Amino acid sequence: MRWDPRAALRRFSRLVTPMELTKTQIREYDRHTVDSEQTETATFGIGCFWGPDAQFGAVDDVIRTRVGYAGGTKRDPTYHSLGDHTEVFQVEFNPNRIAYHDLLELVFESHNPQHQTRKTQYQNVVFAATASQRATIDEFLTTQGFTADGIETRIERLSRFYPAEEYHQKYKLRSVSSFMDAFDAAEYTDIDLRESPTAAKLNAYAAGHDVAVSEELEQLRDPVD
Repeated sequence: MRWDPRAALRRFSRLVTPMELTKTQIREYDRHTVDSEQTETATFGIGCFWGPDAQFGAVDDVIRTRVGYAGGTKRDPTYHSLGDHTEVFQVEFNPNRIAYHDLLELVFESHNPQHQTRKTQYQNVVFAATASQRATIDEFLTTQGFTADGIETRIERLSRFYPAEEYHQKYKLRSVSSFMDAFDAAEYTDIDLRESPTAAKLNAYAAGHDVAVSEELEQLRDPVD
């Protein structure tokens, strides 16, 4: 992976002046975000799911992210008993503000569709959950001069998504003890953390991505916290 000096500088700055986080900020940020009933969900695999989970969490109008397993036949896969499944991540987004096509562009910018790793666990795959998503995928591939059968990236229908174990969810965020202390103070369970819009943005922040979450959270600070 090519070294990005800007990302390194951001990570250093955050180590020197870490963000302060309170339970009120977490609860208020999550309360003011778009409800899941108003979102659409996209599912992709582009290697180990930790990195894309943070990368896509930084995208404007992506509301929630989660990681898991899909594409195989084994029932109830786990990280140590994955069977023929692939590590994938889900992106829950506001379709009134960002299009599925835009996410496809970012996915294809993030991997080489003409190369596929042999290990099924880390393969590149784009899942279509609906007929509309499949139509958008085919249209996108056509504009790029590709066909579904002419690239190594797998194009498949999503049959089922299995959430990964708790310690895989928001992996970068979990390494920041002060953030996790605030989620504990807010009485968030592991599932709450996985589904939290605040956690999706802070996971991106902890990974060094550009995201405006610090400024947005500051506006929600309660003086009594």
